[in-house]
Parts: sequence; C-alpha cells; structure tokens
Amino acid sequence: MATFLYKLGRFAFRRRHFVALIWVALLTLAGVGAASAPAAGSTSFSIPGTEAQKAFDLLDQRFPGSSSDGATARVVFKAPAGEKMTDKLNKATVKATVKELADGSEVTSVTDPYKTHAVSKDGTVVYASVRYDVSGMELKDSSRDALEAAGHDAQKAGLTVEIGGDALQAGAEPGAAGEVVGLAIAAVVLVITLGSLVAAGLPLLTAIIGVGIGVSTITALAKTLDLGDTTSTLALMIGLAVGIDYALFIVSRYRGELAEGRDREEAVGRAAGTAGSAVVFAGLTVVIALAGLSVVGVPMLTKMGLAAAGTVVVSVLIALTMIPALLGYAGKRVKAAGAKRRKSDTGVPAKPGLGERWASFVVRRPAAVLLLGVVGLGAVALPASQLELGLPDDGSQPTSTTQRRAYDLLSEGFGPGFNGPLMIVVDAKDSADPKAAASTVTDGIKDLKDVASVSPAMFNQAGDTATITVVPSSKPSSVRTEDLVHAIRDEGAGVEADTDARVLVTGTTAMNIDFSQKLNDALVPYLALVVGLAFLLLIAVFRSVLVPLKAALGFLLSVLAALGAVVAVFQWGWLGGLLGVEQTGPIMSMMPIFMVGVVFGLAMDYEVFLVTRMREAYVHGESPGQAVVTGFRHSARVVGAAAIIMMSVFGGFISSSESMIKMIGFGLAIAVFFDAFVVRMAIVPAVLALLGKRAWWLPKWLDRALPNVDVEGEGLRTLSDTKAGQDDEDEDRELVRA
Repeated sequence: MATFLYKLGRFAFRRRHFVALIWVALLTLAGVGAASAPAAGSTSFSIPGTEAQKAFDLLDQRFPGSSSDGATARVVFKAPAGEKMTDKLNKATVKATVKELADGSEVTSVTDPYKTHAVSKDGTVVYASVRYDVSGMELKDSSRDALEAAGHDAQKAGLTVEIGGDALQAGAEPGAAGEVVGLAIAAVVLVITLGSLVAAGLPLLTAIIGVGIGVSTITALAKTLDLGDTTSTLALMIGLAVGIDYALFIVSRYRGELAEGRDREEAVGRAAGTAGSAVVFAGLTVVIALAGLSVVGVPMLTKMGLAAAGTVVVSVLIALTMIPALLGYAGKRVKAAGAKRRKSDTGVPAKPGLGERWASFVVRRPAAVLLLGVVGLGAVALPASQLELGLPDDGSQPTSTTQRRAYDLLSEGFGPGFNGPLMIVVDAKDSADPKAAASTVTDGIKDLKDVASVSPAMFNQAGDTATITVVPSSKPSSVRTEDLVHAIRDEGAGVEADTDARVLVTGTTAMNIDFSQKLNDALVPYLALVVGLAFLLLIAVFRSVLVPLKAALGFLLSVLAALGAVVAVFQWGWLGGLLGVEQTGPIMSMMPIFMVGVVFGLAMDYEVFLVTRMREAYVHGESPGQAVVTGFRHSARVVGAAAIIMMSVFGGFISSSESMIKMIGFGLAIAVFFDAFVVRMAIVPAVLALLGKRAWWLPKWLDRALPNVDVEGEGLRTLSDTKAGQDDEDEDRELVRA
C-alpha cells in the first residue's frame, strides 16, 4: 500500500498539469450536470415492511387518484373574545375565505367547516382543510402566497387565523452564514498549523473541489434517484470536514519530510505513502459506517449514507492526487516544518511542544488520566438515559411560526390528539360482509381507552376497503398514543380471525411509531456490522487486537456523551437560547443510529492518524511509553487542528433553520470534541501506557494470516536515493501496470 501510494504521489507531482486538468474537468462536468438537471421536487418517505407503510400502499391501490402525497394545509379560525365562529359575520368571513382558497390553480379540494362539522364544542374554533395536487416541495410560490393572502383577508375581519400543514414548508436552508464562519475558522487554524497562506489554502481548495464534485453529482442525480435537500447537506457537511482533514495530514507530513532534508518530489512520495496510507484506511472506516446505514432498511437513510460515502471517496482520491499536484505548483512557497525556528539554531535542544509535554504527563499518570476521562464522559452521557425519540411535526416548531400556533389552536379547540389522528384501513376484500367487518372494527375501537372520537367507515368505490379516522385523547408524541396504536393492532388481529378482514393502522403518528421501532430494531445489527468490519480493518492496520478493541470502546464513550449533550440541549433546553433552539421536544428518531454511523467513522479517523505514528515509532525500536510520546510529538498538533476544523465545519450548520440539520451539526461537533480531545488525546495514551507491550500483541497465526498493508511505510525505508531518482518514464509505466 505505502509503496503504491508513494509512486502515485510522485506521479501526481510530476504530471501535475494532467492531474489538475482531470479534476477540473470532473468538477466542470458535475457542475454542468447539476445546472442542466431537472428540479428534484419532493422526496418520497417510505419505511418498507412496516404496517403503516403497507396501509399507505394499499390506499394507493384501492383509492386511486386520491392524491395521498399532495400538500395539505389547515386554515384555523378563532373568534374574538366573547364571540363564536357560528355568529353570522364570522361565518360569512370563513365561507368567503373557503371560496377564495378554492380558486387556487393547484387546489384539488377545500372543506367547508360548517358542512364537515369542523367546529369546536364551544364554537370558538373552526378549521378548513385544503388539499393540493402536488407535494409541498413542488408547490408553486404563487399557491403559497395565495394561501397566506386568504388568511390575511380573514384577519382583517377581526378573526385570528393560523395555517398549519406542509403547504407552507419550503425547502430547508442549511444556514450559509454559519458555513462561511466555519470555513473562516478552519482557514485560520490551517494558517497557524501549516505556517503559510499558500500551504493553508491547499486543503481548503481541494476540499471545495471535492465537495463541489460530490454535491453537484448528487444534484444532477436528485430527480432520478429521488434525493432530497438533506442528502446534499449531509454530503456537504461531511465532505468539507474530511476533505480538509485528509489534505491537512498529507501536507503536514510533506513538510515533515522536507525538514528531514529530502527533495520535494521525494517528500511528496513519502508523504503520500505514509500519511496517504492512513488517509485511505481512515476513509474506509467512514465509508463503511455511512454505507452501513443501508442495513437499517429505510430508503431515505440509505440514500443519505451512500451519497455521503461517495463524497468521502472523492475526498480521499483528491487528497492522494490533487494535493501532490498542487504541492508541485506551490514549490518553495510551502516550507519545511520548523523552518523558521531553524534560522537561528543555537545548538540548544528545542523545547518540547504542548502535545509532547501532555503525552509525557499521561505516560507518568495513566491511571488518573484514564479515570478522570471515563468518569467525565460518563457524567455527560447521563442525560442519554432520558432519551425520548420522535419525528418533528408542527408541534415542535417555534412558537413564533404560524404552523405552531395553528397546532396549538387545534389542540385547544378539539383536544391534544386532534393533531395526530390515526387512520384505520380495513381490507375486507376476502370478507363475506365488508360492512359488517368495518362496523365490528369501529365498535371495538370505541371501547378502547384514550379514544376521543371514531369517524364512520368510508368505503372505496369497489366497496372492499374502508378507512376509519380515530382521534386519540392524548397528544401524538405521548406514550398513551403509542399504547393506543398497539391496542388497535391487537384488536385488529381478533377481527381478522373472526371476519377475514385485515386491519391496518397508519397515519403520520403511526408512521412515526413504526419508524422509531424499526430504527431501534436495526441499531444492534448495524453496530455489529460496522464495528465488526472496522475492527477487522484496524487489526490489519495496527497488527494488534487490543488497540482496535480500545478504539471501539472509546467510540462508545464518545457517542454516548454526545447523545447526552444532545438530550440536554434539544430535549431539556440547556443552553438552548445560546444555540438558537426555540422549541425543545423529543430527539429525532434517526439521530442515535445516524450519530453512531458518522461518529464511528470520524472517531476511527483520529485513531488511525494518531496511533499509526505511535505504531511506527514502536516498530522502529522505541519502548511503548516513548512511542506514545513520539506519536504525540509528530501528530498531536495536526490531529488537534483537524478536530478544531471539523468542529468548525459541523458547528457552522447549527445556524440552519432546519431543526434536523441543526441537531446533526451540534451532535457531530460535540462528538468530535469528546472523541478527539478526551478519548484520543487522553484515554488512548493512558490505556496504551498501562498496557505497555501487550497493546501490540497479536497471535502468531493471525499475524501470518493478515495481509501486510504497511501503513507505517516500512517498505519505503528500503528505497535508496538512487531508487528515488530513477528514470521517471519507467516509474510512470510501472504505476500504470500496478
């Protein structure tokens, strides 16, 4: 591996014009594809295998043309104090609004609340339901403007009017200002770490090119592959972070090789062979973690994971080829590490750096550092024990939004369960008497606890399928509502046995419950797959059993502490005002499994970059304790800088208006902090110091069976200077054959 990457790095250095042209051509091609691609429109959300999804699929078959995926809006009216919505003037205002809404070009139906009995018991609140023939993402701005204008006209008559539903929800804005701030911080850290503007600009430039190719490709394929806004935002987030970090490690190693007196071409080759090997295996762990999201069985998560994994692959390839090419262009403007300090060499030994001093302290006091790190992360992880999962709805919106105010008005007028009705689908195709079967289901549900109302069964034209709307007496995200869903499903099993009619529970609330359950069921298999594959990969990289085991356990500490912080901020509201969290509530259902995947990949990045230098020193004869100090001397500054850069990039997304992106940005930023500065910088060296030589133990039979990936670049040490200066054309042909 190291020898191949060494040759690849030297090839890219010499053929820099060719390499740069290839990447610029790819960026241009992806950009043209994105610009000419049709608009992606809405993203379908499905959870194959769940009862709620089966019911939706059945409705599409038995109720054709119902526009079940069309945008909806609820226009909620409240009478002024002392008045009722049944008063003559208020009633006339509502009817005029309904008529105005019905004139919309994309509107398929508008209900009159006085005909559908959508009037609260006290007569102060009514609502009209508006259905469109396109989804919320595809809805024209003119239709949204008309919807808001109709509400404003009713407000002028003295009514309180709020609008809920997905018709007003436009695409998510990732928070561009925050991303710019994150990139600015990353640039400052790069300048400080690499010592010059030119050297600092290389990782930024290559990361932007890599993300440009990745995100443009996603945009170009969005319509074909049904990719949503969140997919490209995630690819942007992770692609920027790993792209900058991977390039940083190679540039930093290049400067170190220059400091040892090697010429620039040789330094590029050795940087690509050593740091490049670490980049390859670090990238593989991230790809495994992201692509592993496919095992969850949720198409949306699969697409997000695979798209982000593809962007990571592009980032790795650019780091291995474009960085050597750009270093060739930069020439002497990228200086050797420590060049400024050597100008006034007095013969006095250089003062150890902060990383080296810290490592020496940890090696002397490993037990105390280990105990403090584990207890500290354990304390931060405690809120995770109170984790509540759910999917965002209008009730989780800030109180300043009309969607949230409409949600509250409906709860006030019709009860807390009105915002999360359950749809019962009765498939009576095989039943002898479909109407009797539907009646049996209706009567059985009325006898259950926590049921506020049950609507009469509505049959399709064929008369073999009916829908029944059930309004719970509790709010959609409550445990009581979840228990009611399970109770209805249990009741349906008995009905099927008696009448041969199948009973399915669906609706947004039931879909959320099934989604959370599917994610919970998939978490253990996902962990086993991702951690298992990465564990095998790291055994080959480190030639050790205990080091990968320690890496996996450290990751668990990081992700639990990060989840604890997410719960404290987004569920409990701690520091919520500082981070712009206007509304607390349950944590997004996919957050735990998503954080497990992404954080595991990023955690292994720092493990590989830091521990490979320790392994390299140990292989070359240093004692285990001294190898830890040597690894920190060479890698701590760069790993710390890489972590700060990644935190800055992720933290920039906290400014997003989309709650899902905000939560992901915060969760990943705090997870990187815990993993890089607590686990990898404190717990890892403490454990290695305590284990000593046992840390690098590997059974002889396993040592013989494992391939020699040579991450340390041991094979490069056998290359003589004459080998490095051999005929360039011969080496190019050898690279092509490889």
